[in-house]
Amino acid sequence: MGWYKQKEEEIKEEVGKKWEKWEKRRQKGGKTVKIKRVAEKWEIWDEEEEAARLKAEVRKLVPEKFH
Repeated sequence: MGWYKQKEEEIKEEVGKKWEKWEKRRQKGGKTVKIKRVAEKWEIWDEEEEAARLKAEVRKLVPEKFH
């Protein structure tokens, strides 16, 4: 039973260290910043796509002579 308890404590300690490393990386920027940048790029792309779609719809509604 003592060996099991010791192993359990070692595992908890190891997991704690890994968690701390992950937390430090996250705080420094790490993957969170990259994901945020990608999300921002997608938002910009969506806005540009929507603007292009609206422009195309307006062109259809306005007579050709007014273009």
